[in-house]
Formats: sequence, C-alpha cells, structure tokens
Amino acid sequence: MTCATPVDAIAGLIWRLDTVCNRASCRILVSPPYWSSKSSEDSEPMDLFEYQAKELFAKHNVPTTPGRVTDTAEGARAIATEIGHPVMVKAQVKIGGRGKAGGVKYAATPDDAYEHANNILGLDIKGHVVKKLLVAEASDIAEEYYISFLLDRANRTYLAMCSVEGGMEIEEVAATKPDRLAKVPVDAAKGVGLAFARSIAEQGHLPAEVLDAAAVTISKLWDLFVGEDATLVEVNPLVRTPDDQILALDGKVTLDANADFRHPDHVEFEDRAATDPLELKAKEHDLNYVKLDGQVGIIGNGAGLVMSTLDVVAYAGEKHGGVKPANFLDIGGGASAEVMAAGLDVVLGDSQVKSVFVNVFGGITSCDAVATGIVKALEILGAEANKPLVVRLDGNNVEEGRRILTDANHPLVTLVPTMDEAADKAAELASA
Repeated sequence: MTCATPVDAIAGLIWRLDTVCNRASCRILVSPPYWSSKSSEDSEPMDLFEYQAKELFAKHNVPTTPGRVTDTAEGARAIATEIGHPVMVKAQVKIGGRGKAGGVKYAATPDDAYEHANNILGLDIKGHVVKKLLVAEASDIAEEYYISFLLDRANRTYLAMCSVEGGMEIEEVAATKPDRLAKVPVDAAKGVGLAFARSIAEQGHLPAEVLDAAAVTISKLWDLFVGEDATLVEVNPLVRTPDDQILALDGKVTLDANADFRHPDHVEFEDRAATDPLELKAKEHDLNYVKLDGQVGIIGNGAGLVMSTLDVVAYAGEKHGGVKPANFLDIGGGASAEVMAAGLDVVLGDSQVKSVFVNVFGGITSCDAVATGIVKALEILGAEANKPLVVRLDGNNVEEGRRILTDANHPLVTLVPTMDEAADKAAELASA
C-alpha cells in the first residue's frame, strides 16, 4: 500500500478513513484491521513506487510493458525515442488519484512525452510532489481486470482478490458490483499453483479464453508476494490485449520491513528524498505520522483512539465548511515533554494545519504526565507553536492533568472535557 505508508500502527484507522487517507486501494474490502497493531519493536512497511513494483515484476517474470524511470523531461523524450512506440508518462507518487490529477498522460511522440513530463514533474498530487516519472510503452487494451494478494491478519489468512471489473477503483466495484469481486482465502502451506490460480481467475469472472494465461500471471504474483515478504501485491489494471496477452500495466507492492534481514537488496527501494520531510522527522523520534489533506492536525495515543478522533473530526467538520483532518500522529505510550514537543513540531510543520486536536487517554501514562508534557512542549517550541490547540484528556489522573493545563493558562490551549466537543471546537477554530 500501505497502496504505503505506518500501516501497522494505524491499521484500523486506515480502514475506517479510506476516503481521506488513500493507501492501497484494496484495504477496505476485508474485515478491519487486516494488518495487526504495531509494537514498538516492529518496522514500518515499505510502499513501493510503481517503477519499483515493476522491477519486482520483472524479477519474478510477471509480464508487463517495457519502460524506464526518469526525473527530467529530456529523459522522458529519450526513453520514448528508445521505445519507438507511443508511451504513457506516469507520475511516481505513493498516493492514489494520480490519473484524475493529471499525473498520467498518453504520448504519441517523443515530443509529446517531453511536454507531458514538463507538466507533470513538480505537480502536487494530494500533498505528494512528483519528482520521478515512469515512461512505459503504451499497450492496446481489450479488457481490464483486477488482481491482488494481501495479508488479512484479522481473519488469520492470506487473501486473493480478483475481478473482471479492473481499471477502476476497487472500492467502487466492491460497493456497486460486489458479485463481480472474488475474495479467496489462500492457504500459505499450499500456496497458489496454476490450478488454484485458475480457480481464482474463474471466481473473478475472467473470460474462459484468458483463464490459462491469467493463471500463469496470478501464480507468479503469488511467488512475488511470498518471495519478497510482501503484505500487498496489487495489479490494477491487469489487461488483456487484442492478441490475448495478459499484462500488468500498473502495480502496487508493500514490503514487510520486519523481513528486511532476508532481503538486503530491498534497501535500494528506500527513497528518503521522496519521503515527506515531516514523516522523516516523525520517524527520527519513533512516531507514526500520516499526512492527509485537511486543516486539523491530530495527536493521540494509540491506534484505536486516533481512529476515533479522525472520525469525529471529519464528522464535526461537516458543520464548519467541510473541515477535515490535515494529518495525524500517534505518540503511542509516551507523552513526555520531549515526545510532545516532537509531535507538535511535526504536526505544526504542515502548512495546511489551522488547529491541533490533542486527544489523549491516560493509561500507563497518566494524564498529569501528559499535561505536563504539553506545557513543557509549548515552552520548548516557543514561537514555533503558533496554532490553537484543543486538548481533551481522560483516564488515569485526569483531574490533575486538567488542573495543570488550567493553571498554565496558555493562550493557545483550550481544554475541552469530551471528545465530540473537542472535535467540534478544533473544526471551528480551523474554519475561522
């Protein structure tokens, strides 16, 4: 996905907020969460760019179209000239919706490829700036299908999903044509041989005349899924050409970083330059951060609480001009001054943020420690803390925590007793 992505730490909320946090497109189609909760010892999964996914396709003999990656318009023209046929110029971003945003263009000539590349490079797609392009040979398409393998931890199984309705958002297929989407559990001990792969294709309603060819590709995708320790392998569209070839025209792969010790070659897929600087900053402090596209920054402790906070902010925002979450950061079990300062620094570093909602339930870490952390964090940040903070505390030692914030009387802090009221206040401040 994790379409990439701190997926493990926020599995449930990724599932709940598909319309806001667009990761791997098949994630909402299984019982939430299909990724397990993340412990502090776990590593975050690695979402790959399309061109990187296709490198793995080539490694595992999954048929696709020839192409190369570039970061210049002149490079796009050179690749198109080398290919010698019409090409697709495709923005390389780890977010959905690039086609609708103008990030995928057909180029009949090398000069067209140059022009499209010039327009796409630097394009901002939902907060992701395009720095690389994949220039790949355009393919004649007779039909478009969908296939994916993913890890469904909620049901303790692997899952194959297949549909004859490819080339569109798979969420839409699930909602409007659920009978056209097959969800097939996979026994890891048995794997996916050709016979079972053919059955998956049949259940996805692929035409009889392509079942054998599709089965070969599906089996190879399973080999990739297992061989690379992936948590997601998705092809949309998997196309049938007029001469009945089966090609993977697009691909999403998420790798389990906990298995990196088995894959030293995976280090080449890391691209710090393409990672959101705020996400990098959060990682440096072992914090889980995801950028969204709204106006309210969210800080919480624990995946479940953050998930609920995203929901209530999105709901409250409907009354305030469509305000939505701008980002979210899970501080986990730590709420020291240093952790809170780092968290606030990351969340406030997003220029879209107009207000911040700090929603903490005191458990092992008591509310008075959280409150002290907030006060000290504001002292540490000084003038850098320049957006209103709405704070809701509950749980262990909540009265003392509220007293500390009340006594501090910081002009940016509004203390609100309930989550719904706090979400409404944060949305109101963001819309002001």
